[in-house]
Amino acid sequence: MPIRRLPPETVNRIAAGEVVERPASAIKELVDNAIDAGATRIEVEAHGGGLTRILVADDGCGLSADELPVAIERHATSKLAPDEDGLWDLLRIHTMGFRGEALPSIGSVARLSISSRAKGSSDAHSILVEGGQVGEVSPAAFPGPHGARIEVRDLFYATPARLKFMKSERAEALAITEEIKRQAMANESVGFSLDIDGRRILRLPPEHPGPQGRLARLAAVLGRDFQDNAIEIDQVRDGVRLSGFAGLPTYNRGNAAHQYLFVNGRPVRDRLLQGALRAAYADFLARDRHPTAALYVTLDTSEVDVNVHPAKAEVRFRDPALVRGLIVGALRHALAGAGHRASTTVAAQALDSIRAQQSPFPGYQPGPSPAGFSAWREGGWTPPTQRPMDLPGLNAVSARVEPGYSPGFGGELAEVVREAYANVAFEDRPAPDYASAAPFDPVDFPLGAARAQVHETYIVAQTRDGMVIVDQHAAHERLVYERMKGEMAAGGVSRQTLLLPEVVDLDPAEAERVVARSEELASLGLVIESFGPGAVLVRETPALLGKTDAAALVRDIADDLAENGAALALKERLEEVCSTMACHGSVRAGRRLNGAEMNALLREMEATPHSGQCNHGRPTYVELKLADIEKLFGRR
Repeated sequence: MPIRRLPPETVNRIAAGEVVERPASAIKELVDNAIDAGATRIEVEAHGGGLTRILVADDGCGLSADELPVAIERHATSKLAPDEDGLWDLLRIHTMGFRGEALPSIGSVARLSISSRAKGSSDAHSILVEGGQVGEVSPAAFPGPHGARIEVRDLFYATPARLKFMKSERAEALAITEEIKRQAMANESVGFSLDIDGRRILRLPPEHPGPQGRLARLAAVLGRDFQDNAIEIDQVRDGVRLSGFAGLPTYNRGNAAHQYLFVNGRPVRDRLLQGALRAAYADFLARDRHPTAALYVTLDTSEVDVNVHPAKAEVRFRDPALVRGLIVGALRHALAGAGHRASTTVAAQALDSIRAQQSPFPGYQPGPSPAGFSAWREGGWTPPTQRPMDLPGLNAVSARVEPGYSPGFGGELAEVVREAYANVAFEDRPAPDYASAAPFDPVDFPLGAARAQVHETYIVAQTRDGMVIVDQHAAHERLVYERMKGEMAAGGVSRQTLLLPEVVDLDPAEAERVVARSEELASLGLVIESFGPGAVLVRETPALLGKTDAAALVRDIADDLAENGAALALKERLEEVCSTMACHGSVRAGRRLNGAEMNALLREMEATPHSGQCNHGRPTYVELKLADIEKLFGRR
C-alpha cells in the first residue's frame, strides 16, 4: 500500500478532532483566547446544544485587519515568542492558549465568522471560514470600542461522522454550562454571561481579585451553602502555593463532580490532585462520599508541563510528591482549625426530615381545627382507638434529667475546664470568662449544657440560643480516634499485654496480609504474630481501648487491608486501621451516662479537632437554633 500525503483540509479536520471534541471544548478554546486578550467581560450564547450556533463576545484587545487572516492559520499564535537565543520555550507558558490550533480547527469543521476591532482602532473588520475555505477580510460593524465577536454555526457539518456521535442537545448544553462555570471560578475578576436557546443561564458580574472576591464567585456558582460551609486554604511550600476553599466534611456529596482544580489559573482534571484531595479527607468521609472543594495551585511555569494534551485539560508536575503533600497537609491543617464545627446544612436536613415524617401514632387522624371537640361529639372525627399514653414504651424512662442540677459551677470543675480550654478559640461568640473564679452558666459553651440522655444513645444539651442533639457513639468514636492519632504521632500507642494470648482464625490470605502489617499494627498498640497457616496470635492490644474483642478487631483490620490494598499511602492505611480500632473502643449506643459523663463528652468535643463528624463523615451532633424550633412549631 503506497504512502500518501494528506491534503491540508483533511489534516486540519483530523487535528480538529483532538482539539474540538464537542461544543463545550470549542467554547473553552474561545473563552481561553478572550481571557488571554485581557477581556473583563465575556458573553456566550449557544443554540441547539452548541451544534447549531455558538457566539463568544469579549471586550479584549481585539484583532487588526492584518491579524485576522493569520489568526486562522494553523500553529500561528501571539502567545509564544523566541528568547534571545532564538529558542521557543514550551515550559514557560503564561497564557491559557499557546498551540495556535483552536481557530483553524473550528474553521475546518464549521462555519466560523470573526468580527473584531483592535484597541485604539476606529475600524472593525471580519473574516469568514467555511469548512476550511477562507474568505476575504472585509469591513464590519462592531458594537463595542474594542474586542472580538466569534460566531460558530453548524459545528461538525464538514465531518458528519463526528456529528453522529454527539450526545443530546440537553447533554451538550449541560456540558457548556459546566465549562463556563469552571472558567468563571478560575477568573473571578472577569464577568461572564451565558444564554442557551435564548434562556438566561448565568449572569456573573466581575468580582474583586483576592480571596473574598473568589469566595463570592464560588458562592454564585456553587450556591450559598458552599460559602457558609467552606474553609479557606492558603499554604506555601517550596515555591508552590495552594489557595482556595474546601467544604467541611459534613458538607459532602455522593460523587466527585463538585471538586474543582486549577493550576496557574487553568481548569484541569488531574488524577494526582483528585487523589490528594481524597487522601486529605480519608479520616472524615466514608468511601462513597466525596468532599466539595475549589483548589488553586500556583507555581513557576517551568515546574509544570501544560503541553500534555491538545485540549490542555491535563498537566504534569516536575515534583508531583511536593504538590500532593502540600494539598494533603494544607487541607488537614485547615480542617483541624475548624475544630468541632459541623456544616449548617445538618440542621436544615434534620428539620426537613422532621417535617416529612408522618404522625408518630399509627392510625392517628388529626381533628379539624375549626370544629375541635364539637366535631368529635357530632361524629365528624373518630379519635384513635388507643390513647397516646397507653402506647407501648411511651411511659418507659427515655430521658433523664440529673437531680440537683445547678446552672452555674465553679471550684474544681471550673479549674479543669479552664485548663482544657486554655488554647481553645470560639468562632462566633466570646469565650466564657474561664480566668475568673466566679461561676458561669454552662449553656455559654458552644455545645451547651447536657440536660438529658434520650434512648440511651443521644445527649440533649441546651445552648444559649437553641439546643444540641449529640450521637454519643459517633462523637466518642471521633474523640478516641483523634487521641490515638495523637499518641501515634508522639511515639506510639501504649499497649496492654493479654494474660492469655488469643488465637484468631482467618483465611490464609487474610492472615498473610495482617501479619505483613505487623510492624505497622504494633505502632498502633496491636502486637500480633503468625500462628500457622490461617491463624494469628494476638499478644497485646492498645491500652486505650481497655477490654476489647481482639478477634473481631483483627478480622475488621483484615477486611480493611483487603479493601484498601495499596491504594492508600502508609500513613493513610494506618489511620484507616486506627479508625476501626476507635469504633470498637468508643462509647456504644445503649450505655447510660450520668450528667458528669455527658458534660465531659461535650467539653472534650469542643476541644478536639474534627469532632463535628465521625470517622465515616456523618455528623456527631445537630444544632437547632431557637428560631428553627419556633418555625417547626409554627411560631414564626
